[in-house]
Amino acid sequence: MDFEFLFSTMVTLLKAVPTTLILFSLSIFFGGLLALVIVSLRVSGNPLLAGFAKGYIFIFRGSPLLIQMFLVFYGLGQFGVIRYSFLWPFLREPMVCAVLSLALCTAGYSAEIFRSGIRAVSPKEIEAARAIGMPRMLMIRRIIAPIAFRHALPAYSTEIVLMMKSTALASLVTVWEVTGVAQRLISQTYRTMEVFLCAAIIYLVLNFIILQAMALLEYSLSKHRRAIPPALKA
Repeated sequence: MDFEFLFSTMVTLLKAVPTTLILFSLSIFFGGLLALVIVSLRVSGNPLLAGFAKGYIFIFRGSPLLIQMFLVFYGLGQFGVIRYSFLWPFLREPMVCAVLSLALCTAGYSAEIFRSGIRAVSPKEIEAARAIGMPRMLMIRRIIAPIAFRHALPAYSTEIVLMMKSTALASLVTVWEVTGVAQRLISQTYRTMEVFLCAAIIYLVLNFIILQAMALLEYSLSKHRRAIPPALKA
């Protein structure tokens, strides 16, 4: 195996990691905000708003992310109202289209994950908060949101890892993140195995860091569930 080539390839791919991280971070941030809006509509009790949220979730969970990305990247320019609007200078940029499509997709999955967390909140805790006259927003902030987030965190961490891997699709709309740079190197060197091996190692390390961070967060939010040391039980 040519270790000199592997080293030079790894160095080249590492230069594309910041682009991957920016793509990932923006997608998770905006997707999470949109997911909160969607789940709010989903549990609002209003049939029209809940129906819209269900339709959104069905569309973005039921169609492939790659097709969604192509529709955003190639399809939006087909509409004159968009092409001649103030949004077009942004929407014609590959990075913006990639972030938009990734955020729209993860919002559908994340909304259902958050909804499952909300459903895990015990009705008794909500009734207790109402019994003492706690305002609705305060009850959401102090009781519903923390409990729901703890329950949703394991599934949400899986969604975050999937989004990191999904950033590889951005290379198909000319965003030069890790996978895009890897494909360009392969077209120049014709050494598929070595290049993709280096790319796989980078994604493994990034996902390992993400999983460790999410595990640490889950550990810090679950202090009440930790086992009591035997010395304290006596």
